[in-house]
Amino acid sequence: MVRTQIQLTDAQAQTLKALASSEGRSMADLVRDSVDTLLRARGTVDREAVKARSIAALGRFKSTTSDLGSNHDDHLADAFGA
Repeated sequence: MVRTQIQLTDAQAQTLKALASSEGRSMADLVRDSVDTLLRARGTVDREAVKARSIAALGRFKSTTSDLGSNHDDHLADAFGA
């Protein structure tokens, strides 16, 4: 990662700090997510960064449903009441 310095208004800094605290995240993490959102909206995505975030997410989520991969449509229908 590259360390950089930005300037925020007092209101931006206070609101960002409160949001980070309420979500249990760092302000830097929220800023990185915001930059990613801006870059995606403009069509400029760092594919390596997306790949790294995807790999980092592997194994972070668990399910007690053993057939989720093979019966995902049925589970989604149940979840959405369809």
